Amino acid sequence: MSGLADDGFVRFEAAETQALLGPEAMAQWPAFAESWNDLPLDGFMADGGRYRRRRFAAFAAAPGEIARKPHQPHWQSRDYNPLNGGVQRWFEPVTDAIAEHPVTQGVIRAGLERFHPLSGSPATPWHVELHQFRIEARADEAGLPTPEGAHRDGVDWVIVMLVDRRNVDSGVTDIYAPDGTSLGSFTLTAPGDAVFLDDHRVLHGVTPIRPHDPELPALRDVLVVTYRQGSDVAR
Repeated sequence: MSGLADDGFVRFEAAETQALLGPEAMAQWPAFAESWNDLPLDGFMADGGRYRRRRFAAFAAAPGEIARKPHQPHWQSRDYNPLNGGVQRWFEPVTDAIAEHPVTQGVIRAGLERFHPLSGSPATPWHVELHQFRIEARADEAGLPTPEGAHRDGVDWVIVMLVDRRNVDSGVTDIYAPDGTSLGSFTLTAPGDAVFLDDHRVLHGVTPIRPHDPELPALRDVLVVTYRQGSDVAR
């Protein structure tokens, strides 16, 4: 908690994330991770890239209560996403099995438990968005986890959790202050490694990934969960 309040971000090693989620959820991790093999291509890449796959879901949440919302588009202002922002992006929905999965629900709850006490409006519910991302790389094409560069998401809080990483070089997470000062760099390497971010105070980005062995496919799977208090209209 002190890292979030003091520094604007805090890292969790895989073992710490597993402890947060508990043994019952972790026993079902294999089915959770397997679902990343069924992500459709992101058809909204303004750079023409075909290196990103994803699914999307939205929830209404408060401490002790998480309810999925009807499927809706993902929207970001170009102020936050100059590459792909400014349009309603209708992604394929996260499956019901994954939306209701103990790992998914546990991650959302873990965020609420840490972010809600730091909120200035404890009675206001949260709009939570969940993104399954797979970034793929080949010998002739790098995969870009954050093609928009170092950025904020236009929300209040963000969780990024690694689900899988295979045959990948680089993919370093960089954290910056708004003035561009580097606050830290690290690599999420083990399934469950995670970072919790205060989106008002820090920017984040990830360096391009390339295959370690150019003859084999490379991929980086992450779960991203964002929290915005109040209206579900993105800033």
